[in-house]
Amino acid sequence: MNFRKAVEKDVSFIVEMLADDELGSRRENYQIPIPLRYLEAFRNINADHNQELIVVEDANNVIIGTLQLSFIQYLTYQGGVRAQIEGVRIRKDKRGCGIGKRMFEWAISRAKERNAHVIQLTSDKQRPMAIQFYEDLGFKATHEGMKLHF
Repeated sequence: MNFRKAVEKDVSFIVEMLADDELGSRRENYQIPIPLRYLEAFRNINADHNQELIVVEDANNVIIGTLQLSFIQYLTYQGGVRAQIEGVRIRKDKRGCGIGKRMFEWAISRAKERNAHVIQLTSDKQRPMAIQFYEDLGFKATHEGMKLHF
């Protein structure tokens, strides 16, 4: 498997994976051509050195997974850096093959390279299998998260 920063031509593959589940299909708008909002978001992410949108390729250079890793600088923890994982997806026909575990091993290693002292994620409560997967990797539900949608 190959891990690399996404390039603009990857955006349609990423959005297709984001939309390819029950929750994602309700909030994403996958179509060809890809809506301009996704390309604008990609350009913003790509321009920010604290954002890494990653794709995972198989041995044939076919994209089989994606995740976004954000590095958040803050004052607490003596000016620490927190790594945030978002948008983790694996192509439907490749799930259950150990790819997710390898993606998280890569993300944890990358967070350590960037001197993050913690790596965190959120998961929708409607994804119990994903939550169990994260717990099996050693993630702990230490805080109660809240959102206010606009």
